Amino acid sequence: MILNIQSETARLREVVLGLPDSPGPVPSLKETFDSKSYESVLNGVYPSDEDIAREMGAFEAVLKKYDVKVYRPRPVPNCNQVFSRDVGFVIGDKIIVSNIIPDRQEEIDAYEDIYRQIHYKQIYNLPEAVHVEGGDVVLYKNYIFLGQYDFPDYHSVKTARTNRLAVEYLKMLFPDRSIVPLNLLKSDTDPYEGILHLDCTFMPVGKDKAIIYKRGFMNPRDADHLIEIFGPENVFELTTEEMYYMNSNVFSISENVVVTEEHFSRLNRHLRDQWGMTVETVPYREISKMGGLLRCSTLPLRRDNPIE
Repeated sequence: MILNIQSETARLREVVLGLPDSPGPVPSLKETFDSKSYESVLNGVYPSDEDIAREMGAFEAVLKKYDVKVYRPRPVPNCNQVFSRDVGFVIGDKIIVSNIIPDRQEEIDAYEDIYRQIHYKQIYNLPEAVHVEGGDVVLYKNYIFLGQYDFPDYHSVKTARTNRLAVEYLKMLFPDRSIVPLNLLKSDTDPYEGILHLDCTFMPVGKDKAIIYKRGFMNPRDADHLIEIFGPENVFELTTEEMYYMNSNVFSISENVVVTEEHFSRLNRHLRDQWGMTVETVPYREISKMGGLLRCSTLPLRRDNPIE
């Protein structure tokens, strides 16, 4: 298998899509891993197996419409396997296997058949002290933007998934890239106040555009720095309500084609009318109640190189 991921938006060729097959029973409040799931369980609106399967089926159909090769992990009974982005991520020709929370180890084991097709020298298992999940890793040109939570209470915050040691580890693996750490606001119980992963508050689209929720960053200067990199005219700013529904968690098939949720009316209109993009919409609101959306459900393996 050839691995090549240089950006978020170059033409996609191969991807792992999570599985909706047997997500298991509705978790208790104590068993939830993020604020959106916490809210869904608290309010009795956690999605049904049928809705999860229907929405993932719609997403898979769009990927196949564009001739993307779709891999799936091995099914694990009573295990939520929807969010493959948490399990690993590819940068360049290297795949990094995440140190996800221990309760989810079965998810990583389900990727064995896929990893067997990759040369062992391209697979990197993180040292135990290094924590990073794929949702916190966003690529743009020579940048690796890294969402993190670098504070003393890191180990007591469920939604803190990427630590400071991940910055040093990625610098070692990718010395020619510019690593930009960005501290995110966290909340384990309030999805209006906390950001699970960087892709829930920021995402490049097209060739030089970005979607951003400025208040998702601990330091306002971090958001300002991102806007400077892209240019204010190339940035679509989200409202708090749009962040809550995960409007930044879209998924690009190419620099011209982006998959979004069908209810993202203001964003979808802007992508089409102002930025001239093809917008493929799918129903994904039920899955969003588990704390992730379209990008969270994918682990891209191969894209073309970005168009200069």
